[in-house]
Amino acid sequence: MSNEVAEMPWQPTFGEKLVGITFNPSGDPKVQRAKELCAELADLVSDEFNSKESSYLSKALYDHTLGEILNAQMNVVKVLTLKY
Repeated sequence: MSNEVAEMPWQPTFGEKLVGITFNPSGDPKVQRAKELCAELADLVSDEFNSKESSYLSKALYDHTLGEILNAQMNVVKVLTLKY
């Protein structure tokens, strides 16, 4: 199994790592765009969360939000690539 990050010509952001920005076997530009948008959203949330002191509540919301962004990205890709 190859290490995708080692082969990337740039240092991926947190959001790019989260969504697996380089994994797009079909090369579909819509899939790429969906991943870019979700990566940007994850980076926005991550930057804000990491810029201030966190509480138990903010950590719980942050974790849930990242999961929802990832879930949304995967569902969008499913809709874009559905063959049935």
